[in-house]
Amino acid sequence: MAHKTDIEIARDANKRPIIEIGADLGIPGDHLLPFGHDKAKVSQDFINGVQDKPNGKLVLVTAINPTPAGEGKTTTTVGLGDGLNAIGRKAMICIREASLGPNFGMKGGAAGGGRAQIVPMEDMNLHFTGDFHAITSAHSLLSAMIDNHIYWGNDLEIDVRRVVWRRVVDMNDRALRQITASLGGVANGFPRETGFDITVASEVMAILCLARDLKDLEDRLGAMIVAYRRDKTPVFCRDIKAEGAMTVLLKDAMQPNLVQTLENNPAFVHGGPFANIAHGCNSVMATTTALKLADYVVTEAGFGADLGAEKFMNIKCRKAGLAPSVVVCVATVRAMKMNGGVAKAELGTESVEAVKAGCPNLGRHIENLKSFGVPVVVAINHFVTDTDAEVEAIKEYVSRHGAEAVLSRHWELGSEGSADLARKVTELAEADEAGFAPIYPDEMPLAEKIQTICKKIYRADEALMDQKIRDQLKSWEDQGYGNLPVCMAKTQYSFSTDPTLRGAPTGFSVPVREVRLSAGAGFVVVVCGEIMTMPGLPRVPSAENIRLNADGEIEGLF
Repeated sequence: MAHKTDIEIARDANKRPIIEIGADLGIPGDHLLPFGHDKAKVSQDFINGVQDKPNGKLVLVTAINPTPAGEGKTTTTVGLGDGLNAIGRKAMICIREASLGPNFGMKGGAAGGGRAQIVPMEDMNLHFTGDFHAITSAHSLLSAMIDNHIYWGNDLEIDVRRVVWRRVVDMNDRALRQITASLGGVANGFPRETGFDITVASEVMAILCLARDLKDLEDRLGAMIVAYRRDKTPVFCRDIKAEGAMTVLLKDAMQPNLVQTLENNPAFVHGGPFANIAHGCNSVMATTTALKLADYVVTEAGFGADLGAEKFMNIKCRKAGLAPSVVVCVATVRAMKMNGGVAKAELGTESVEAVKAGCPNLGRHIENLKSFGVPVVVAINHFVTDTDAEVEAIKEYVSRHGAEAVLSRHWELGSEGSADLARKVTELAEADEAGFAPIYPDEMPLAEKIQTICKKIYRADEALMDQKIRDQLKSWEDQGYGNLPVCMAKTQYSFSTDPTLRGAPTGFSVPVREVRLSAGAGFVVVVCGEIMTMPGLPRVPSAENIRLNADGEIEGLF
């Protein structure tokens, strides 16, 4: 019998009305803003009312560097959440919303897989509750107001060559990376170079995901630097007087979205900054609210632990006063074999030697995660082609690195398959041995923070920064931004900036191409190697296979 596809499984889900899911969490119906019957936003009044409750335990799910073989980080996050509920713990899941660009590009939808999914899957991978549209609109409003200010006399004396606020669209569109705007004569303003990033790379997205409330949101938006004058002094969003209207556009988008898993367990799906160019975590608002409503909150950070987990610890936890109790690092036999040099077409053939050869990538992630003072468990996300000998090879390797690896079969069996992982997570969390700390202090100079991550996390010899970049960092320190954390923008496929360099490479340097100040979000973006803030579509985009069938159902999204 053929396996059902993820979307078929999601479509067959026995969903409960979202009002009932909210009631189980203690959220009264009048504090839910429903979008249909299966998704709702939680009111700000309710969130304000639970702040004096104690926090549950926070569990971070991260992974090895992604490979084309697939790791299943979100699938494991969902499976673990279901597993914790199944063994009698009150657990919630917090993940990011999917971006339209990648959905129609390389990767398709993002809401878990198999028997470990969050539903409604189609909605979550399309317009959902409109959060990303609101972010795109707020960002676009500021873009329009900057050019309008210049058009009507430029009282702020903005240097049109130094407008740093780019435009955004939630689509992979390489043709927009670098454009010339305001062509066509006097009525259209002053021609200048600009470009588009993808919406999830917008500083507005980062701010929405780090803001504690609407007042904090408005203050952070106002603090964004949008341009510089000829004397290099910054022009802020608040100087353009756009932050009030932007906050109005983002008012509903700030509220977490409540949905459910296939097993009717609650999940917040909210926010979605890219993990290779932004900080890659769902919103602080969703995570902190979930911690007031559940005993365990399972959340994820994007891509491998060198990007997602590092930023979760050094940016999100630092900003929000959070501390994870346990970190789960997801690996697969298939990915270990790929790191060990096996081609994708050959992954179904047993090769214990290739598994062993690929394990150093996992080992380095375990060491890195432990350096934050948090206990680590490895989840081996089970695939049907895995052999017992291959699984055993990973378990042995992990135990030599002072951690335990647990085989989890949530994709195939749901919570029944993730119960062992859930038990191990609770054992570590309830032992309460986490002594979490970020790996660098606030007061460390910015250039040293960059070097610290490159050397300690990536194991590079050094970060290469030319004098222009060092001078830029120094000038930001002089302006009072020296205490900010750094947000590394690099390829997700390798510890290095070379996406083809798998495993645990050494003897390389990290070239820093440019640095950008996200003064509102509160971090410095460090662009390394050939990273793009506007992805392109592949030769054959997923969009070519997405359509409505004769029954009006969506096909090809996942």
